[in-house]
Order: sequence, then structure tokens, then C-alpha cells
Amino acid sequence: MNAVHRMLTLTNFRKDTPHVLKKISVLVAAVVALAGCGSNSGSTGSDPAGGAGDSITMGFSQVGAESGWRTANTKSVQESAKSAGIELKFSDAQQKQENQIKALRSFIQQKVDVIAFSPVVESGWDTVLKEAQNAKIPVILTDRAVDSKDTSLYKTFLGSDFVEEGKKAGQWLVEEYKDESGPVNIVELQGTTGSAPANDRKAGFAEVIGADPKFKIIASQTGDFTRAKGKEVMEAFLKSNPDIDVLYAHNDDMGLGAIEAIEGAGKTPGADIKIITVDAVKDGMQALADGKINYIVECSPLLGPQLMDLAKKVVAGEQVPPRVVTEETTFTQEQAKQALPSRQY
Repeated sequence: MNAVHRMLTLTNFRKDTPHVLKKISVLVAAVVALAGCGSNSGSTGSDPAGGAGDSITMGFSQVGAESGWRTANTKSVQESAKSAGIELKFSDAQQKQENQIKALRSFIQQKVDVIAFSPVVESGWDTVLKEAQNAKIPVILTDRAVDSKDTSLYKTFLGSDFVEEGKKAGQWLVEEYKDESGPVNIVELQGTTGSAPANDRKAGFAEVIGADPKFKIIASQTGDFTRAKGKEVMEAFLKSNPDIDVLYAHNDDMGLGAIEAIEGAGKTPGADIKIITVDAVKDGMQALADGKINYIVECSPLLGPQLMDLAKKVVAGEQVPPRVVTEETTFTQEQAKQALPSRQY
């Protein structure tokens, strides 16, 4: 305030001089303003929340990285979040429910705006989802569902119709063997035990083939959606069941692992043993184009754009459909050849 003191001295405190008082008041206001700018060096001039009032933070818990499908799904979510301007806090559960529950609780403690996750298994979520609800954090299920009877614990479920995928696989098989008397011996590589796609793809397939007694599932075991486990289990199937006509694998990766086992046993995949898989990732589609797989039911992993759109709506308090189904198709060998050059995953 030295400048003010000098001004007061020059005027000898002549309070009767209006124009000098005006100069003093202007000078005081300027100095105070400068002092204000120089103080509180930690301030950024943003709102109390730390920046853009309309920004969204999403906590996302992924199942893991067990397959090519999952890798493509993760990439879609991450890239879509960036494009949508949504801050993403990402957690990999490594296919363990306890890791996923810890991640969800961490998101709640961090007070994210919205939580999205692909449940490792269907059961055991009510407690942590209730914690999110009590914290007023909306939850979106992606790719996989939960079996909670309280549907108010989440806003919507975005993903495929796994039962329908199983039915499509069964319908192709029924058509393929319509002129044969049977029996048709089938082995099944299931997904992760207790997961929604494993439960539903099994149920849909069984419903369709169950109408004809010539179709017999002679062995069914989990391959955990991984290529390595698919190979291991298929090797065991081949040793204990010499007459296998068909393999139904709940995803491409298990089917690709099984192909290695079949070839290792001196058989021709796609000919000696017909193979049906689900997903339609590039490696699977290439095997289909090469004739090693006979039919693939698509399950698209590119859920990111739809997820970010739903996130913005639920954070804004808008109503969203309780179920959002992704549009998907099926592929034969010729269709795979046509689709491969432009395949995104």
C-alpha cells in the first residue's frame, strides 16, 4: 500500500479535494485487486469440484483379458471414453469376483459419477450394488448380467442376448444334420462357470437341440473362455470320447485352442469334427474362412460408444431402457471371407 501512503502525503490529507479522493479510491481498488490475485497460489479459478462442472468420471471394472474379444472390448471402452470426454478409472479383475467387488468399493470411495462393469459371474452382487445405490452412484451393467431380483440396483444392462446366441448355434446344427439319422455326439466347451454367457449360451443351445433326440451332449466342461484351457479340455475330451462329431465352444478362443488339440490328435477340424463357436473375433473368423471352424455366432465387443451415451444420460438423470441389446449376426465360411478385410476386431 506504499503508493496510497504517497498519495495521501502529497495531498496533505486534503479531504476537501474531490478529484484527489477519486484518484485515491481508484488506486486503493487496484492495489486490493492485485493483492487478491497474488494470494492463494493454489487456486485455479475453477469451480469447487475441480474444473468443468459437466465433466463425468466413470469407474469401470473389466472381467480381465482372457480372450481376443475381451481385449477388443477394453479398447472400445477406453477409446470411447476419451472421445466422449469422460474420465475413466479402469480396473482389471483378472477373472476374480473378489477383485471386482474391491474395485467397485474403491470407485464408491472415490465418489465417481457412474460405475460400469462386466460381472465375472452372475451372483453375489447385491451388497456392493446397494452400497453404490446408497452413495447415489448409478450403475450400468455391460456385456454380462447379474441375477439380482432387485433391478433398482442398476440403471440398465447393455449387451448381447446370450440365450439367443446359443439358439442360433443350435439352429445351425439342426439344419446341418437334418438329413442324418444320428446319433450326433457333441462336446461342449463352456465359458467361466457361473457367468451369464456360459449359463445362457448353454441354455439356448440345449433348448434348440433338445427337440431332437439324435443330438447328444456327451461331455461338457468349462474352458474359462481361454485358448489354453480350451486346448487342455479338448485333449481330455478326445481321450475319453473317441467318437466326437461336433464341438460347441462358448467363444472363439476356446474353439481355437480346441483346434490345436484336434490337429494334435491327427484329426481334421471342420471335417472330422464340426466346430461352432461364438464371438467372431479376427482369429476365429480366419479359422472359419480357412474351414477349420464351420459356423460362428457373432457377439460384438464394440460396446464403448453405446456405454458412454448411456453414462451421460444416467448421470444427467434421464430415463434409459432397462435393457439395451446389441445388434449382431452370424457367419458361414464364405461370409467370413467377405467380412475379414474390414473386420475391426
